[in-house]
Amino acid sequence: MDETGVNLRAYFDRMDDEKMRQYSTAWTDEQVIEWDGNFRDDGVLMLLCCERDVDVAEYREVLEECINYRNRVRGSLVTA
Repeated sequence: MDETGVNLRAYFDRMDDEKMRQYSTAWTDEQVIEWDGNFRDDGVLMLLCCERDVDVAEYREVLEECINYRNRVRGSLVTA
């Protein structure tokens, strides 16, 4: 895992459970971008101290990993 991967996971660690409960895997990429509110116009996440860009596909993959982790540790957070 590179610095960007670590920072992306830290970004999700700071996201509260209530916000994560709102997420749906059925959303379009545009809906995910709007829901997060921290993407640039070119579809790249605004994330500090990154070696590379994070697009919505990587964002979704890591977000879903984080949700699964929280579900295991804290109980159910999100439904599809």
